[in-house]
Amino acid sequence: MSPFGKSPVIDETVFVAPSASVLGDVKIGKNSPLWYGCVLRGDVNYIQVGVETNIQDNTLVHVAKTNVSGNVAPTIIGDKVTVGHNVVLHACTLEDQAFVGMGATILDGAVVEKGAMVAAGALITQNTRVPSGQVGSPAKFLQHLTEEEQSFIAISAKSYAGLAEIHSKENCKTFEEIEVDKLTRKNWAQQSDDYDSHLGIRREKSLKFAFPDKMASKGPY
Repeated sequence: MSPFGKSPVIDETVFVAPSASVLGDVKIGKNSPLWYGCVLRGDVNYIQVGVETNIQDNTLVHVAKTNVSGNVAPTIIGDKVTVGHNVVLHACTLEDQAFVGMGATILDGAVVEKGAMVAAGALITQNTRVPSGQVGSPAKFLQHLTEEEQSFIAISAKSYAGLAEIHSKENCKTFEEIEVDKLTRKNWAQQSDDYDSHLGIRREKSLKFAFPDKMASKGPY
């Protein structure tokens, strides 16, 4: 949608879930999926999303024309950022490789620095800065990130890029292709060995529905 004559610019590699809404002055970079139920509303200011960033289900991203501090602010999300389910981002900045946990709210003028993490359920108030390499909740320093936590941020972004490819292909299927898939799964459905023996049925191994090679073996799904 294009309110005020402003239209989204979305890279052709981006998976936008059917139930997501993208409105107005929104720019989304390469391989940055928008998951089910997301709303990115760039009506009174702009929203910018970098590359290989994932914005997960039911997240709301909006901007500010006016606020208590009188600052007009966009929402800027960098590269390789993970935004968890049910997050609210309002006129804030997430620098590259930031991580926002599920259900967090980040308000006007706040900045989550590169490699910083906002804990699930946190409230980051106006003009608060979460320093690089730290965990913030709610809007205060908790602890320094461990090496494992810092590595997880990068893995999360990469894993969601691969998962988006699977969902994109699934959403592009025709009705006929979906029906064939359903029939195939039904034909190869597994029952217990005891159940099959009573019916005199011998089943071969079930089909394996493979993930793309670039999908990580483990991911935060």
